[in-house]
Amino acid sequence: MKKNVLSIVTIIALLVFSCEGPQGPPGYDGEPGYNIVGQTYEIANINFSSNKLDERFTFPESNVDGDAVLVYRLEEENNGLDVWEPLPTATIFFNGGGYFQYRFNYTLGDVDIIAESDDIDAVGAEFTKNQVFRIVVMPSDLASTVDTNNLNAVMSQLNITEDDIQNIQ
Repeated sequence: MKKNVLSIVTIIALLVFSCEGPQGPPGYDGEPGYNIVGQTYEIANINFSSNKLDERFTFPESNVDGDAVLVYRLEEENNGLDVWEPLPTATIFFNGGGYFQYRFNYTLGDVDIIAESDDIDAVGAEFTKNQVFRIVVMPSDLASTVDTNNLNAVMSQLNITEDDIQNIQ
């Protein structure tokens, strides 16, 4: 009899105490046992000119204070493979004078990709027209464990494949 009462009291205690408190924040959908800790977005067909020196991307969901934001530019395609350059880029100095550089800044809600030049209209179309960028959001503690200059290494660390990238129009 004592065992039955003890069992009933234990079950009731588990039911009462295990259901207390508010529901936690929603997580990312994914395969069972697969924890996605980063997001990658791709934006294409970005054009810069003297009238438009930056492009703002607003994140579809809020980031966590402490997330790291990384931005990469598609520099070229080499033997069928994409070559991604991390921003900010090294400053390009032109033979006839002038300079050009991509850089970015961000908040928890958005990221600005900025083309910086002393004469943006003198910069060639290969730097200013139809540019493609990838934006990666990841926990900052993971950013210190991977070579953030290498987009493929970052995506591998986050278990992100090309199919997981959100293309933004």
